[in-house]
Amino acid sequence: MGELQRLDGIDSRMLHALQIEPRASWHALAPIVGVDAATLARRWERLRSDGVVWAMGYAPPGQMALLELECEHGQLHAVSSALETDREAVVVDFTSGGRDILALVATADLASMSAYTVARLGQVEGIRAVRTHLLNEILIEAASWRLRALTPAEVRLIPPPRPPRQRSAKRVPTELSAGILDELWRDARAPVATIAANTGHSPQRVSDAIATLRARGELVLRTDIARTYSEWPVYAWYFIEAPARTIEVARKTITTIPEVRLAATAASRYNLILAVWLRRLTDINRLEIALTAAFEGARIADRSVVLQICKHMGRVIGPDGCAIRLADDADPSRAP
Repeated sequence: MGELQRLDGIDSRMLHALQIEPRASWHALAPIVGVDAATLARRWERLRSDGVVWAMGYAPPGQMALLELECEHGQLHAVSSALETDREAVVVDFTSGGRDILALVATADLASMSAYTVARLGQVEGIRAVRTHLLNEILIEAASWRLRALTPAEVRLIPPPRPPRQRSAKRVPTELSAGILDELWRDARAPVATIAANTGHSPQRVSDAIATLRARGELVLRTDIARTYSEWPVYAWYFIEAPARTIEVARKTITTIPEVRLAATAASRYNLILAVWLRRLTDINRLEIALTAAFEGARIADRSVVLQICKHMGRVIGPDGCAIRLADDADPSRAP
């Protein structure tokens, strides 16, 4: 890994644009960001090779859950290493507070989630206790979080994804879909020609299939940034108990709190779970004032600050917050 550099204004503008449309061409983004296409390509490659940024594609999961894990003394790293190779555990965090590890797990359905939490985790040595929070509905997806480096007018200039051609096939064969997911899981900006060569299909068929999958919501693309290299280096989870009427209001009010990256309702003691990014640890008190004001009658039952991200969206994360490599058996069909 090369010497890491902090994001500058151009980097932030480029990455904000790629958060909106991960497959936008450099030529399309150049006049919006304010530098030429070659400079954008060079900056992206530097940040990507250093693990500061990565872009991936995945199919929405059938069932998600946040798992609280308590580990035996001295077994924290052994447990996280075991989860690192689990395709279901797409996010693994070391945390403060009443749990040692928080793992965001995605499976095909509820039965698969049950098998994972009961059978698989029962085989992992070093786990003392597991508490499972089944997620009912995602109110805010982490993929929708933005750096806010571009103005609203500049955001409107970013070209949207190409819609499917009228003459393109209405159905994408399973084999082609799986091949595209595998390629885009590794790199959401992979050129169509590369995907075509690796999957054995024509570039036009691959291009049409990507457009169709995205239009149907069967393929989600996102650009991620190492938290430590953003302006929001503090990462925390919140567990909230709220009346049912407050949850309904939260669907709208939660979007007014820019620090929230992920918000989900849950079938557990905590019926609203949030993941937030903050500029500094002292902002926690200010955020909690904003949360209690936004959610009338709600109670912040618990919170955990993330001490280290071990795995994120199938990427193994190093102590500096940067992606080291793709987990060996990460599965694009089970990512959140």
